[in-house]
Amino acid sequence: MASKIKIGVVNYLNTKPLIYGFEQGMMKDEIELIYDYPAKVAASLLNDEIDIGLVPVAILPEMTHYNIIGDYCIGSEGAVGSVCIFSEVPLQEIDTILMDYQSRTSVKLAKVLINDFWKLNPLIKNAGNDFLKEIKGNTAALVIGDRALEQRKISTYCYDLGLAWKEYTNLPFVYAAWVSKKAFDKKFIEDFDKSNNFGLQNISKVVALNPYDIFNLNDYYTKYISFNLTDEKRLGLKTFLNKL
Repeated sequence: MASKIKIGVVNYLNTKPLIYGFEQGMMKDEIELIYDYPAKVAASLLNDEIDIGLVPVAILPEMTHYNIIGDYCIGSEGAVGSVCIFSEVPLQEIDTILMDYQSRTSVKLAKVLINDFWKLNPLIKNAGNDFLKEIKGNTAALVIGDRALEQRKISTYCYDLGLAWKEYTNLPFVYAAWVSKKAFDKKFIEDFDKSNNFGLQNISKVVALNPYDIFNLNDYYTKYISFNLTDEKRLGLKTFLNKL
């Protein structure tokens, strides 16, 4: 019996629609899901510990060759809700920004926006594990994922990187895509896309399976996160990679 294809997935709320079909048993004889945070999934793909990963797109320049699998991603057409710089003071008064250790793409996106769009020069520091309590005074932090949704209720100022990118480039943004080093046949990719789409066709069921009173998940999945890897998103991705 052939070994299963190892799929690295992110254990954030924003991925739940894409992996719903897999978790409901679609392709169960072909794949094995492995859960972790974005930067760890990326490292696993680079180290050949998984075959396909839903990885931060900022790792693509580090890969000598890669394939983007299927037509789905974690993206946004504007505000994304869960990739934000939080602070107690306005953007221009921030002197230090802590960068979320769980991210790669968001950190690089933040740096592009800080330098090229906002024209700021704060001290950039890598955040430790327990960095949210350090958001005070003139120290801000980039926070991603579920913790960002929670931080929206705490911080005075919230600068959404998806919205800022849209204002800067007039393009959507791709945070993560399904990426592999190896190629897969047409039938596998068709089944893979079908499994991704199954959750998008059953958003109410995905929401019901993930009770969350901090943010309206139906809005999150339909008004903030944009899952289809369209031609315009591919252009946004190319534009971002060029800026790196």
